[in-house]
Amino acid sequence: MKTDFSGVRIGYVMTGSFCTFGKSFAQAERLRDMGAELIPVMSERSASFSTRFGTSSENIARLSEICGREVIADITAAEPIGPKDMTDIMVVAPCTSNTAAKLAAGITDSAATMAVKSHLRSGKPVVLAIASNDSLLASAKNIGELFNRRNYYFVPMLQDDIEKKPASLVAEFRLLPEAVDAALHGIQLRPIIYHSTP
Repeated sequence: MKTDFSGVRIGYVMTGSFCTFGKSFAQAERLRDMGAELIPVMSERSASFSTRFGTSSENIARLSEICGREVIADITAAEPIGPKDMTDIMVVAPCTSNTAAKLAAGITDSAATMAVKSHLRSGKPVVLAIASNDSLLASAKNIGELFNRRNYYFVPMLQDDIEKKPASLVAEFRLLPEAVDAALHGIQLRPIIYHSTP
C-alpha cells in the first residue's frame, strides 16, 4: 500500500452515521499524516445535529482542525469542487444508506451529494465507506447499483453483528487509506463484504 499521499487532494465527506464519526476522524488524520491534502465536506444534517457522539460544533471543529481548513457544509460551497478541479479523489466516510440511495439515483440535495456529483464530472474516483443497519435489506439495491457504477469504489465492509443486526454493514475504516490507494489505481479491494468470526 502507498504510504505517501503527498500531492494527492482528497475530498473528505462525512454524512450522518454519527456512531462511526470517531473512526472516520481517525482515518482522516491518518490520510493527513500520510501527506494528503484534505478538503472537508459535511452534509447539512451531519453538520447540524448534536448527538451522544458529539455536538455539531465539536464535530465541525474536529474535522476542520484535522484538515486545516473550513468545512464545506452547503450546496453552494460544494458546487465549485469539480469546476475548480479541487480534488483527485473523493471519500465519503461514513456514507449512510440515505446518501448511497441519492448517489445511485443522481439526486443532489446536500453538500455531500453535490460534492460527489461535482467531483465526478471529470470521471475521477469516489470511495464510499458504507455504514448502515439496512444495507442488506431496503438499501441493498442502491448499494448494488453503485457496485456497478463506473468510478465508485468501496471500503471493504463487515457484517458487524450477524445475529442481532443481520442486515447491517459497516466499512472497516482501518482499510480506508488502502482503499483510497487502490481506487487511485482503478482497483477495488476484495473481499468487499465479509463477517467477523467468533
